[in-house]
Amino acid sequence: MKWYNLNMAASILQRFLLPVRTASKYAAQSLIARRCLLSASYTDTKLWEQREHEPQNLADLATLMDRTYERKLPVSSLTMSRFVDNITCNEEVHQAEYYLYKFRHSPNCWYLRGWTIHSWFRQCLKYEARDKALYTLKNKVQYGIFPDEFTFNLLIDSYLKDKDYMGACAVVEEVMLQEAFDLPTTQMLSLYALSKYLATKPDLKWQEQRNMGAALLLAGLKQENSTGLSAQLLAHALIGKVEMTRGIHAVFHKMPLIWTPGYFSQSLAVMERVCSDAGDLRLSKEVLDAVHNMLQELSSPATTEAGEDIATENQSDESMDEEDELERAKLPQYLARFQELREQLQDQGKVEPADLETLATRLAQESLRACEDADIADYERKVKDWEAELRQLIQREKELRKKAEQERAARLAARAAQ
Repeated sequence: MKWYNLNMAASILQRFLLPVRTASKYAAQSLIARRCLLSASYTDTKLWEQREHEPQNLADLATLMDRTYERKLPVSSLTMSRFVDNITCNEEVHQAEYYLYKFRHSPNCWYLRGWTIHSWFRQCLKYEARDKALYTLKNKVQYGIFPDEFTFNLLIDSYLKDKDYMGACAVVEEVMLQEAFDLPTTQMLSLYALSKYLATKPDLKWQEQRNMGAALLLAGLKQENSTGLSAQLLAHALIGKVEMTRGIHAVFHKMPLIWTPGYFSQSLAVMERVCSDAGDLRLSKEVLDAVHNMLQELSSPATTEAGEDIATENQSDESMDEEDELERAKLPQYLARFQELREQLQDQGKVEPADLETLATRLAQESLRACEDADIADYERKVKDWEAELRQLIQREKELRKKAEQERAARLAARAAQ
């Protein structure tokens, strides 16, 4: 009976602890998943909200801007800054979008301040208008919206926290087009977002393959490690696939890429570099499999015929040339060389079993936090510089108004004396 009671107590205790263990397991997984995101200190809004700014009535500012435009006069960048800074709701975000567009198409369009752009994205995130932030970013020429990397990071991070990897990649694509991969934090966040989205196995159109490839390439080139090289390998292959099926002109259209044909040869160059490396660089098996599948698919008769059909269509638009035909003829050589290099990598133990998603996650977990302090310190300096510049603009505005009032008074006095 005593033995039975002990067993009964142990069973009850085990059932009681099971949910705790399960919860702890999921909590640990959640913590690991969120470790690769930006820290609370990075995304903290306290510094931004405590900066110097002037409370304004948006209705009055809107009336002022409308009257100024009606008189065919330019609205000042200071007025535009005040409008964006004083947004208090989602509806006012939409109003601000309209005036940003108007300002961009005015004589003062070149003077949209950096802090106004940053404030615009802050306001969009604060008032749940992230779609507006992305829309103006994608239509940056129409709105004059060219954010810095710190601002890009905040927007990417907001999508990642919601596990909206497609949205995060849409922002990364804009980072790529702006060639803004100087910050290690931006590089790691971008590689993480791209790998997460690719892990969902999306059905990418050829334009999306090119854009994803270009983003992976520019971000991966900044990382001298297995993650960066695996990203480069996949990037060159994705772009190479577009080159083989659409021609080199389709690759470079509106893309910040070097005008050099032979992207699959550059994939092989990445493999050769890892083979000759004396360190611990390795390439992801998943990426190697993906490149192999692309080469085999492009070499198949059905794909070759489809490529010839596309080439015939594109030749009428003069977008194909002899170099494209010569490049396609090299596919068998590329496939054979790929297989040779892969065997060398395997023999040297330089094939990484982890996929690109795991590599990018691991990189972010290990290195992202260490890079944040430099970004935060630079951001704090930038906010101080912005505040100083804002004070100068306000002082200049006061001086100009005083001068205008004096000139007006002088004119009135002259008229009275006549």
